[in-house]
Amino acid sequence: MANRLARETSPYLRQHKDNPVDWFAWGPEAFAAATERNVAILLSVGYSACHWCHVMAHECFEDDDVSAEMNRLFVNIKVDREERPDVDAIYMDAVQALTGRGGWPMTVFLTPAGKPFYGGTYFPKPQFLALMNTIDDVWRNKQADVEQNVSALMDALGRTTNIQPNPDVPGVEVINAALAQFAQNFDEEWGGFGAAPKFPSTMNLDLVLRAHARHPSDAARTVVITSLDAMASGGMYDHIGGGFARYSVDREWLVPHFEKMLYDQALLIRVYTHAWLVFGDDRWKQVVEETIGYVLNEMTHPDGGFYSAEDADSPDEHGQGHEGLFYTWTTSELVEVLGEDLAAEAIAYWEVTAGGNFEGRNILCRLSHRGDLTRPTNIERARKLLFGARQSRPSPGLDNKVLTEWNALMLASLAEAATAMGRADWLAAAVDNGEFLLRELRRPDGRWHRSWQADGTPRARHDALAADHACLIDAFTRLAEATGHAHWIGEATSVADTLLDHFWDTDAGGVFTTADDAEALIVRHKDLMDNATPSANSVTAVALYRLGALTGEARFTNHADQTLQLIGRIMAQAPTACGNAIAAVDMRQIGLTEVLITGDRPDLVAVVQRSWLPNAVVAWGEPYESPLWVDRPDGFAYVCKNFACQLPVSTPTDLQSLLTQR
Repeated sequence: MANRLARETSPYLRQHKDNPVDWFAWGPEAFAAATERNVAILLSVGYSACHWCHVMAHECFEDDDVSAEMNRLFVNIKVDREERPDVDAIYMDAVQALTGRGGWPMTVFLTPAGKPFYGGTYFPKPQFLALMNTIDDVWRNKQADVEQNVSALMDALGRTTNIQPNPDVPGVEVINAALAQFAQNFDEEWGGFGAAPKFPSTMNLDLVLRAHARHPSDAARTVVITSLDAMASGGMYDHIGGGFARYSVDREWLVPHFEKMLYDQALLIRVYTHAWLVFGDDRWKQVVEETIGYVLNEMTHPDGGFYSAEDADSPDEHGQGHEGLFYTWTTSELVEVLGEDLAAEAIAYWEVTAGGNFEGRNILCRLSHRGDLTRPTNIERARKLLFGARQSRPSPGLDNKVLTEWNALMLASLAEAATAMGRADWLAAAVDNGEFLLRELRRPDGRWHRSWQADGTPRARHDALAADHACLIDAFTRLAEATGHAHWIGEATSVADTLLDHFWDTDAGGVFTTADDAEALIVRHKDLMDNATPSANSVTAVALYRLGALTGEARFTNHADQTLQLIGRIMAQAPTACGNAIAAVDMRQIGLTEVLITGDRPDLVAVVQRSWLPNAVVAWGEPYESPLWVDRPDGFAYVCKNFACQLPVSTPTDLQSLLTQR
C-alpha cells in the first residue's frame, strides 16, 4: 500500500510512495505526530536526480528491517530540496556545523519542535541501523545532551540573520581581490578552478570575462578559453544530445555526475553566449545551440514550462539502475548502430577504447582534441544515428516539476541568447515561458508559487521564496529588453514590489529567504552566497540595479546598494563564493549605461543586442513610464548614464562608436 507521499506532486517524493517507511511530507501533521508520540523526527532530504539518494533509498528505505526501525523509533519526514530549499538550507547549515561537510541525501534528527541535534549525509544500511538505535537511546536517556546540541546548532543557524551591513557599498578592491583569487585557483592545464570534483563556476568565469571585456588581457582570455573548451570537450558535455551534466568527478572534466539540471543549462548557456559575443568562436555558438536544443526538446512542457532535471541513473534490461548507462557506449554498440566503417571514424573522433573509460563503457569526449568541436560531415551523421539509437534505450528519470526560480534563470538566458544569435524561435520559446509563469505560477492575489506539476492537484504549490522573486525580476526585465514589449517591465516592477514588501530586512538590509507571512521555520534564513545557483541576495542586487536603470525608480537602486552592503563582508572573506554579487558591484562601481532606441529602428536595436554589454540596459519598442522616454523623438538612439544622455545618433556605426567609447 502506498504511503502519504502518494498524495504529493514532487517526483522525488513520489519515488518514495511505495517505501515501507511511514513517510510524512513536511508539515504540521508530522510535527504533531512526533509531539504526541514523544519521539524524535528523522528528516531525509534529497532530490530526484541524486544518485546517492537512490542508493540510500534502495539500501535503507526499501528495506523491511530498516523501515521497521525507522517507523518504531521516529516520525519520518521526506523533503524534496528543490521544492523546499528554505527547509534544506537551514538543516544543511546544521549538518555542516556538525560534520564540516554536507551533501545529499541529507539525514537530520530533530526534536518535535523541528530543532536539529544530529545529522549527516549518506549512511549504508549497517551504519544507519546502528545510528538510529544510538539516536533513540540519546533521545530517551540523555536529554541534556540533546539540548546541548540543539543550543549550539541554533546559535550556528542564526548566523545569516545576524550579519550586519558594511557602512558603504563594496568598491573595486573587492573585484580585484576576486580576480586575483580566481587566477590563483585556476587550473592552467585543464581549466576551471581548484581540484576535483570540478563544478562549472559559471558566475566566476563570467566575472573574469567582464574584466577582459573592459581591459583585455591574455591571462583573463586564457582562463575563459581553457575552461570553456575543456568543459565542452569532456564527458560533462553530452556530445550526442547536447546539454551539460552537473559536475565532473575528475580534474579533466571526463567523468561527470550524469544528472542534468535545468539551472546548469541556464547558467552555462549564459557564459558560452557571452564568450561567443566577446571572442567570436563559433564552437561556443554550437554549444549554445545544442544546449538550448536539448532544453527545448527534452525539458519543456507543451504549455511552455521548463522541467527541473534528468536523472543520473537509467535502468538496464533487468530494471536495475546504473549511473551513466544511457549516455555511454561500447565499441560493439557503436558498430551495431553505425556499421564498421562509420564506427571506426566515430571511435577515433570520440576517443573510444575497447576497455572503456567508465566502468567498462565509454563516455564520449574530445579531450585529446580540446576545443575542436566542429564535426565533420560523417561525424555529424554518426551523431544523429547514435542519438536516434539512444532514444530507444530506457531513459533516465525525468523530474517534470516546474520551478519558478530555475525557469526564470533559463528564461533570462534564453532571451539573451535569442537576441544575440538572431533566433526568433528561441525568443518565442522565452515569451511562451514568461506567459506560462504568469498564468500557472502567479496566484489570483498577485503572489507567487514556487513549484508546478502537470498532474498535481493543485498543480501549483509552495510559497515562492526570495530567489524565485529575484530571478523573475531579472527574467522579465531581460524579456522586455529582448522583445520591446512594455508589459514585461510592468511585470518586473510588480514582482520587485512584492519582494521588497514581504522579504526585505528593514534592519540589516537584504532579503530573507521566506516571506514575512510564510510558514515560520526555526530561523528566518538569508541566502547570501552564490553556489550552484546565484544567491537570492546577489540576484536581487543585479535585478534591482537593472530595473532601476530602466525605470528611473531610485528605490530599486537604493535597495540594491543596501543588499551589497550586507554581502560586503562575505565578499571580502570568500570572493569565490560571491561571483554574481561581485558582478553587481561591478555594475554599481562602473555604472550602468542606459540605451534608448525610439521608433522603428531594428538596425539600431541589433547593434545593442549583438554586443555583450554587461553594464548596459536597453529600452526600445513600446514606451513605458521612465525618464528615458520623456520627450524623445522617433528614429534615434540615445546613450545615457544616470539619465544624462549624449547627443542622439541615427546610424548603426555611430551607435557602435558611442557604445565602444562608454
